[in-house]
Amino acid sequence: MRLERQLMKMKDLKFRLQLIPTLLILCFCYTHAVAEEKSQQTKMTYIIHMDKSNMPAIYDDHFQWYDSSLKSVSESADMLYTYDNIIHGFSTRLTPEEAELLEKQPGILSVLPEMIYKLHTTRTPEFLGLGKSDAVLPASASPSEVIIGVLDTGVWPEIKSFDDTGLGPIPSTWKGTCEVGKNFNSSSCNRKLIGARFFSKGYEAAFGPIDETMESNSPRDDDGHGTHTITTAAGSAVAEASLFGYASGTARGMATHARVAAYKVCWLGGCFSSDILAAMEKAVADGVHVMSMSIGGGLSDYNRDTVAIGAFRAAAQGVLVSCSAGNGGPSPGSLANVAPWITTVGAGTLDRDFPAYVNLGNGKNYSGASLYSGKSLSDSLVPLIFSGNVSNSTSGNLCMTGTLVPAQVAGNIVICDRGGNSRVQKGLVVKDSGGLGMILANTELYGEELVADAHLLPTAAVGQRTADVIKHYAFSDPKPMATISPGGTKLGVEPSPVVAAFSSRGPNLVTPEVLKPDLIAPGVNILAGWAGAVGPTGLKNDKRHVSFNIISGTSMSCPHVSGLAALIKAAHQDWSPAAIKSALMTTAYATYKNGKNILDVATGQPSTPFDFGAGHVNPVAALDPGLVYDATVDDYISFFCALNYSASDIKQITNKDFTCDPSKKHSLGDLNYPSFSVPLQTASGEGGGAGVKSTFKYTRTLTNVGAPATYKVSMTSQTQSVKILVEPESLSFAKEYERRSYTVTFTATSLPSGTSSFAHLEWSDGKHVVSSPIAFRWT
Repeated sequence: MRLERQLMKMKDLKFRLQLIPTLLILCFCYTHAVAEEKSQQTKMTYIIHMDKSNMPAIYDDHFQWYDSSLKSVSESADMLYTYDNIIHGFSTRLTPEEAELLEKQPGILSVLPEMIYKLHTTRTPEFLGLGKSDAVLPASASPSEVIIGVLDTGVWPEIKSFDDTGLGPIPSTWKGTCEVGKNFNSSSCNRKLIGARFFSKGYEAAFGPIDETMESNSPRDDDGHGTHTITTAAGSAVAEASLFGYASGTARGMATHARVAAYKVCWLGGCFSSDILAAMEKAVADGVHVMSMSIGGGLSDYNRDTVAIGAFRAAAQGVLVSCSAGNGGPSPGSLANVAPWITTVGAGTLDRDFPAYVNLGNGKNYSGASLYSGKSLSDSLVPLIFSGNVSNSTSGNLCMTGTLVPAQVAGNIVICDRGGNSRVQKGLVVKDSGGLGMILANTELYGEELVADAHLLPTAAVGQRTADVIKHYAFSDPKPMATISPGGTKLGVEPSPVVAAFSSRGPNLVTPEVLKPDLIAPGVNILAGWAGAVGPTGLKNDKRHVSFNIISGTSMSCPHVSGLAALIKAAHQDWSPAAIKSALMTTAYATYKNGKNILDVATGQPSTPFDFGAGHVNPVAALDPGLVYDATVDDYISFFCALNYSASDIKQITNKDFTCDPSKKHSLGDLNYPSFSVPLQTASGEGGGAGVKSTFKYTRTLTNVGAPATYKVSMTSQTQSVKILVEPESLSFAKEYERRSYTVTFTATSLPSGTSSFAHLEWSDGKHVVSSPIAFRWT
């Protein structure tokens, strides 16, 4: 729902950006004076990455150098932000010509254009096995020493999820603050919500000053998304929580005792990379241990991806960065945030549904989903119509604004196809046209996925198969009729989890040798805290106000993992971000108790590691993983060498001077990652011709984080096209933090072009199972 609303808000921005190439062409057609005027109109924000170590001696400090460099290409330009932690440099507004001139100056590593990113409970603790989690958490006060920083739309501090009862003093390591702004005071923070900041200079450079009639120029959340993600990660326990009686129970975040800090970087026009980078810098300096970002943008090389660069610098300073995989599923290759130092999280379902029932005039009954809480239509049958038949538009089936004919809609239940606009917006269009109810019909793209929404009129969202049956009835019966009735909250739904249809999928299009997403977590119909300024649908016409809301997206799955990472950090304070991610991945599960693979709701078929990565998170097991795949900055530098990155490219990401040794062989497969991905070529290159064996060797190193033990390897494979050899077949560890390496040799014996296959590698000492998925993809 949140992504669909965000796309609607982005239309005006896209229109503005589309004007830029036109203005550039027109500039060449006018006199010099007019061209100068036009160049001011085509300014855009750039992030300037400086090589601080090469600052000329004539400057007393690097800020003087930044300013002098900027003024050499533009007398009028000012710096929006200066950066000195995540990167060294600044952001500013320049014309493309000025940016090109600046990039040619000595000491400039890169000039990156602003990117605009999109925003991508009561049941989940029990579903994840936490339940009464005191039994599996550290016995000390360490959980309350862990700080989660959430970059999002801000925070609504008054809700009970930020109650600080029972928490001790704010950790002495905290260096942050509670910034004051509209509707936000220093007293808005407490011992739970220990910090709040807002970053708007990049946004305002594009759109002008914040319109305070629309949103608060402060850390306050006027959208709800930020409050939802923060409370999912670490909200305090709140008894008797629900949304209109749905999902009632005690709501709590994953790391109930952790501290949280809000960094507002997303506004009505989107989330701007200059603001995001400034927030990441402050979060690291403030002392967060986990950074949660339910934000995504386009794919690019790591040295040109602002979030990837910021996340690397954060990880190098011990901060785990968790990001949403995106809501572009079920399309393959739809992932965002694929850098290997980021924990990339997809979405799965819970064992909880919110059924709504459709009863047809022919006596047939069907089940869907809804969170509608008003007067139902169950008392009597109502005429049923298809929106495409009562529309003045060729896309009338989508129930877009202004496309329905009120005279033909009034008094009917309307069937609307999903897609094109938000699900709740469709209901409002039907309601405004005089409709009494809506059946929201999935198309092939969405399959059987059911996402519940707090609709403004009686609604049932139904899967594709049910939708097709209902449409057939509506088209074939001379007087089709129906009723819609709510079904409350249903627990114990099986199978669960299943991979959400919207969850973005692999393969990783930037680096196919790194399997993404890393894992999945609950992201469908998640109850968490909400902002008091906006109704549960987010629509202007929705005047209802709630303290909790139920929404879906990888935006919801990401903070689950962020909170769980905080629990692991509390239990193992000396673990690196890579070790924590490894613990979460190698203990994840990919099958149900009956041994069958987790299903994909989009297809109804078994899902694959391209859908779920290592599997569904299992936090109790992750607290004691036995072994971990750790990784350091040096490991990632070798990874960059395997990518053939130049010294300048490497410095942009790592801030280290390093030139790859051309005589040394670097392999992407040797990155010490908890999963394996093996891209195979069939037409030419490494894959060779038909019948030619292709051999790849991947090396991994395991670190013992448990008692002394001997681990033995086992393999399962779905393909006979690749032979797999692991050497050695056992690893003995005599002490904690001892390291042992092994090699996996993959030999392709046949080359089935355009297909994918999967295998599984496990190390076990009889107590722990350290599991890694393997993906083969022939291109």
